[in-house]
Amino acid sequence: MAKDLVKALADLKEQEALKIVDERLNAGEDAIKILDDARRALEIVGKRFSDCEYFIPDLVYSGEILKAITEKVKPKLTKAAGAKRIGKVVVGTVAGDIHDIGKDIVVFMLDVNGFEVFDLGIDVPPQKFVDKIKETGSTIVALSGFLTLAFQSMKDTVEAIKSAGLRNKVKIMIGGGQIDEQVRSFSGRTPTGRMPWRV
Repeated sequence: MAKDLVKALADLKEQEALKIVDERLNAGEDAIKILDDARRALEIVGKRFSDCEYFIPDLVYSGEILKAITEKVKPKLTKAAGAKRIGKVVVGTVAGDIHDIGKDIVVFMLDVNGFEVFDLGIDVPPQKFVDKIKETGSTIVALSGFLTLAFQSMKDTVEAIKSAGLRNKVKIMIGGGQIDEQVRSFSGRTPTGRMPWRV
């Protein structure tokens, strides 16, 4: 069933993917495993985009399928109302980039695991991250980017956080389909702060 969901979502077969999700939920399967399979499928989507097999509309469509899947599994994951939040996280896709599939997965997972998440959306300038950190007192910042131009924006954002005197008060994570150790080093991130999303 896991391979079936991965293939259906990677191949952009919405109805088939949603049917598999329903069957797995009805069978009592762990919702986290279902989301993990969805993440694996989106890694394939990202690879196909990089290889020019898929294009922007395909990325957008895969994101819509993912949203439908998360709506189905969220009731199985959501914390009880009023549960104490374990931390605050500012999240956003950096300036110049409008991709949000991977970011949305991370926002969802952080939320259902007890974090208070402040999602700034897409194409977020460095100062907006700085302002939100100050406003919320968040101790974690997650920067998302899919395009190569996002690497410079990530670096600029880290520099803005440093200039604001906040660098030692926050952990910074970066993520995106093309993130690797070279990008981590370029952006000014430390090894312990890399974000584990790959879409």
